[in-house]
Amino acid sequence: MAIKEELTGIVGADHVFDDAAKLETYAGDNSLSAPGKPSYIVQPKSAEEVQRIIKLANNNKLPVTPYSSGIHFYINTIPFQSGIILDMSKMNQILSIDERNRMVRIEPGVTWGQLQAELQKYDLMAISPLLPHPLKSALTVHLEREPRLLPKFEYTDSLVTMEVVLPDGELFRTGSACVPGFPDNSLSQGVNPSGPGDFMWNRLFQGAQGTLGVVTWAQCKIEYRPKVNKTFFIPFNNLSDAVNFIYKIQRHEVGEECLLLNNINLAAILTEKWPEDFQSLRKSLAPWTVILILGGGKRLPEGRIEYEEDALNEVAGELALASLLTSLSGLPGIERQLPDMLRTSWPKDRTYWKFSYQGSCQDLFFLTKLNEADKFYQVVNKKAAKYNYPAKDMGVYVQPMVYGGACHFECNFYYNPANAEETNTVNQLYVEAAEAVLDKGAFFSRPYGPIANMVYSKTANYTATLKKLKKVLDPNDVMSPGRLCF
Repeated sequence: MAIKEELTGIVGADHVFDDAAKLETYAGDNSLSAPGKPSYIVQPKSAEEVQRIIKLANNNKLPVTPYSSGIHFYINTIPFQSGIILDMSKMNQILSIDERNRMVRIEPGVTWGQLQAELQKYDLMAISPLLPHPLKSALTVHLEREPRLLPKFEYTDSLVTMEVVLPDGELFRTGSACVPGFPDNSLSQGVNPSGPGDFMWNRLFQGAQGTLGVVTWAQCKIEYRPKVNKTFFIPFNNLSDAVNFIYKIQRHEVGEECLLLNNINLAAILTEKWPEDFQSLRKSLAPWTVILILGGGKRLPEGRIEYEEDALNEVAGELALASLLTSLSGLPGIERQLPDMLRTSWPKDRTYWKFSYQGSCQDLFFLTKLNEADKFYQVVNKKAAKYNYPAKDMGVYVQPMVYGGACHFECNFYYNPANAEETNTVNQLYVEAAEAVLDKGAFFSRPYGPIANMVYSKTANYTATLKKLKKVLDPNDVMSPGRLCF
């Protein structure tokens, strides 16, 4: 029987595609990577269908590339070796909302726009990254360990338990969700990440970019939405002073959302009338702005904000800061709007903020210590100068993590995708800048594309161990071949 007929027998004729036009739409993403055309698009609706597809792929040695939702940025859905695109967008159910334990269980096709809108009905919110695209898969963000705006220890691992179809088609559940009968006939609520045994199996599949299995649902932490908020915009002329302020604030464990943006990124986020207001706004903003939101929950919210503001004023006094701004000139009311804005996805009716300025954006990001942020900023600036890329056009986003014990450092290279020369320049700059920061000690916890080759070439023993593990779990090498070091 032909492959298409077998796939049709699993998911139905309306959910299998092999026409050239449809295949082309799945060939690339919003990265600079070259596309790779698949042979089939398959849209399963259940874990059982995913299992059958994976077993079929094994029998025929066909590569399988998981694909979660309506937009992708980081190469991990490009089918490098053709084969089957496993489009999970039809698996888009919010399976449960556990208010007591503050957990939500979601399928891979659930988008940020869908999730945050549903949770808001319960006065809850997902632990969000910085303004995610409304069509981006919420589960994928948790799998890829994208940084969250809440730099607290308890949100570091916001993915708790999951269900995975392994590369041989077998079903596996992690943590306390592995007990028989979960969730319908079990006392377990799936809220403990350890298990089976003492091992945290989640970490095996997180960051694996679909190479070790297909996640069909995951249980993730959520939180109550603060009842009262107070927003601060603390301006700085240089990055090192801003970092010093963040260190002191995080030591006091003050605030909810805390992040640092340079003027181009903050202007791109806050501009509503493009392009006329963008240039004037970016010029009016300080070179660097720390955004800090104090939030009060269900119990005595005003009291919490009061004592946190006392600690904030104490830090400001130590650093001799002239004032702690609670508004931005020319943007009346933004201090009231921003908390809700950061706790939802980007609006569906507006061009995504990373695409507004030039049409596209290539992100370079890694983990480091906060006090090394300025060093890496200078390294990237030198590479930008080599390629005549204007430093004023480069966005920077610094996200403290675990109370400032580390940070996510991100440079955003904005460019016009319709300009081939400009696109090629940004591509070369991206690769050289990645090499330069890696040599200076940047830690790429999520290496994509060419960066994966740089990282794994420096870790021979680790890479050899990963390849052994891959061989055990995926002996036919059907899951996302050509990715990471596989």
